[in-house]
Amino acid sequence: MKRSLILFLIAGCCSCYAQSNEKMDFEKYSPTSTLVVPEHKVARAKFPFIDVHNHQFNMPTMDLGVLIKEMDMLNMKVMVNLSGQSGNSIERSAKNIKDNFPKRFIVFANVNFSKVGEEGWGEQAAKQLEEDVKNGANGLKIYKSLGMSSKDISGKRIPVDDPRLDPVWKKAGELKIPVLIHTADPKSFWDPMDEKNERWLELATHDRRKRNDTDPAPWQQLMDEQHRMFRKHPNTIFINAHFGWYPNDLDKLGTLMDEIPNMYVEFGAVIAEIGRQPRAAKKFFEKYQDRILFGKDSWVPEEYATYFRVLETEDEYFPYHKKYHAFWAMYGMGLPDPILKKVYYKNALRIIPNIDKSLFPD
Repeated sequence: MKRSLILFLIAGCCSCYAQSNEKMDFEKYSPTSTLVVPEHKVARAKFPFIDVHNHQFNMPTMDLGVLIKEMDMLNMKVMVNLSGQSGNSIERSAKNIKDNFPKRFIVFANVNFSKVGEEGWGEQAAKQLEEDVKNGANGLKIYKSLGMSSKDISGKRIPVDDPRLDPVWKKAGELKIPVLIHTADPKSFWDPMDEKNERWLELATHDRRKRNDTDPAPWQQLMDEQHRMFRKHPNTIFINAHFGWYPNDLDKLGTLMDEIPNMYVEFGAVIAEIGRQPRAAKKFFEKYQDRILFGKDSWVPEEYATYFRVLETEDEYFPYHKKYHAFWAMYGMGLPDPILKKVYYKNALRIIPNIDKSLFPD
């Protein structure tokens, strides 16, 4: 009788467990931690900062006053809009800024690679960049389409280090403007989509992000193309977006920083990688404190708090704001004030022209 009762109870528990499992899958599972530790949630940066990686596609016509209110709440003094395009769009953005908030926005130009291969394309693109700078651009932004999807007039993929592009990089150096460049995507996007891929959830929910060695090329090849281009143009400053997709291998990134002195980095969209290795990351920030800039990538004001918390506090085991990016917990580095000031604004002031220094304390 007792044995029958025990079996009955086990069967009942298993049935309840099965029913519970049917109502929740892995994508929805998000347990609340029971860990009780000190919390220092930071809604406003300790020091005024410059976001060097933002996108405002409608800047020529948008109401900048709305942006300013949100920026002020974060203590963001200057936003760098990387989506300035070229030609008339640059002129209109510059006019909107000058007429309304001349100290608070910086615009970068973009290059159209669709006609690469036509005779004289490089020289013409360099001339257009020079014109854009005269009309208000203070830097050049290169999207990940270069190396990934951009094709020349014969339909071939344009490598990042294609020599036909050399006049553009050379001109940027002559104009003393930085080139912020995004090449490829996280290495995990090229890895097998199986139980060992820690970006599986992101790929499962964003299937267009999956890549392979023929779509468009091996990940390491894209990285190598970028680094060769940096080395070929030592007089041009390059800001490598997203920590150059080496935020999860800081030793490798450090080696590249040592080998390529004209390469800077910003951490847009990779703060979760930094926050899960606070001791190693803090050492990296200490060593390369003069070449790291603050970048976010997308304009979602409430997400900046995660960045501030990782940079400023020594909090333990707190969540990232997007589970599909990072299901792990993070920790704060507790950077000292002198390094925070460099990351927040001093490094950007040194390499991006025409930012008003009077907005910053020292």
